[in-house]
Amino acid sequence: MSATQEAIRLREQGTDEARLRLIELAGQHPKDAVIAYQTAWSHDSLGFEAEAAPYYERALATEGLSTEDRHGVFVGLGSTYRVLGRYEESLRTLRRGLDEFPDDAALRTFLAMALYNVGEAREAAGTLLKVLAATSADAGVQRYRRAVEYYADHLDDIE
Repeated sequence: MSATQEAIRLREQGTDEARLRLIELAGQHPKDAVIAYQTAWSHDSLGFEAEAAPYYERALATEGLSTEDRHGVFVGLGSTYRVLGRYEESLRTLRRGLDEFPDDAALRTFLAMALYNVGEAREAAGTLLKVLAATSADAGVQRYRRAVEYYADHLDDIE
C-alpha cells in the first residue's frame, strides 16, 4: 500500500494522523490534485475548515482529479467557504460546480444555504423546493411535483 493509500485509509477512519500524513505528502507533492483534495477533506472532516480551503483551492487549480473527486472538491470548497462566512466565494464556487454538474442535488442544496446567508431567501427556498421535487421518494411530494416545481419559481405569486 502506498503512502497516499495509507493516508486515505486513515482519513476514512477520521484520524488526525491522516491529516498530519497528508500535510506531509502535500508538501512533497504540491502539484498532486488528489493529495491536495484528500488533505482538504481530512482537515474539513476534523473541523479545520480554514486550513482545508487552501488545499481545496489547490486541488481545483491542478489537473488530475477524477470526475467524482472534482465534484467533491466543489461541494467541499463551497461548503467550507460558507462555514467560514466567505459567502460570495461560496456562491461562486458552487455555481462553478453547477456549471459542470448542473443537476447535482448536493451542490444545489449547499447553494441554497449560501443564498440564504446572503439574504436571498426566495431563491434559496426555490432552489430547495426544486431539489425536493427532483429527489424525494415521498409519494405526496411526487404527486404534486409539477406544482412544487412551478411554485419554486413563483413563491410570491398570488391570485
